[in-house]
Amino acid sequence: MWADDAASRALGMEIVHVGPGSATVSMLVRPDMINGWDVCHGGLIAALADSAFALACNSHGEVTVAAGFDVSFLESARLGDSLVATAGERSTRGRNGIYDVTVSRTTGDGSSMIAEFRGRSRSLGRPIAD
Repeated sequence: MWADDAASRALGMEIVHVGPGSATVSMLVRPDMINGWDVCHGGLIAALADSAFALACNSHGEVTVAAGFDVSFLESARLGDSLVATAGERSTRGRNGIYDVTVSRTTGDGSSMIAEFRGRSRSLGRPIAD
């Protein structure tokens, strides 16, 4: 899945960790990610969280897609910030799952949480092909 993910690759995302029901993905905020208010576009922060969510919910070996998500922004990210999205499985029932993703930023001043994402997944009931 990740090898064919041109969108995540174009945004410079890198896998840090993938485990059963969990994943961590990083991304550096580049000049082309800055909006008119001189902060990182919120949609790109959501995309980072969504990519970590996708890896976590597909880590069980079944093709799984997003059924929806909500994201709450707590702080802005700025040019040069290193962002890290850490996803974890909260619950699965049948083919449905709930995953939480925390997005943090690292600057010269330290690290802080900037967004919380909750994703709802739906397994398609078929194995991921090799």
